[in-house]
Amino acid sequence: MGVELNIILAYAFGLILLYIIGYILLIPIKWIIKFIYNGIVGGVMLLVINFLGGFFGIHIAINPITALLAGLLGVPGVVLMLVLQRLL
Repeated sequence: MGVELNIILAYAFGLILLYIIGYILLIPIKWIIKFIYNGIVGGVMLLVINFLGGFFGIHIAINPITALLAGLLGVPGVVLMLVLQRLL
């Protein structure tokens, strides 16, 4: 009625394998959550700048390139677009 060593080793190997697979799958999920967060913050910043910037003559066109830049970089991307707009 005792538990064999092979069963204990198989159980331990299964737990270790499950941990490794979970860790590998967790890293891309963290990146996806970070990109979604940056995208939301960048999009809101674009909308706020376009709304409040209308009073000061500041406008950033919302197109696929600016949305992608704001989505990938977040707030620094929006600031970069403002700086580039003023320089060019």
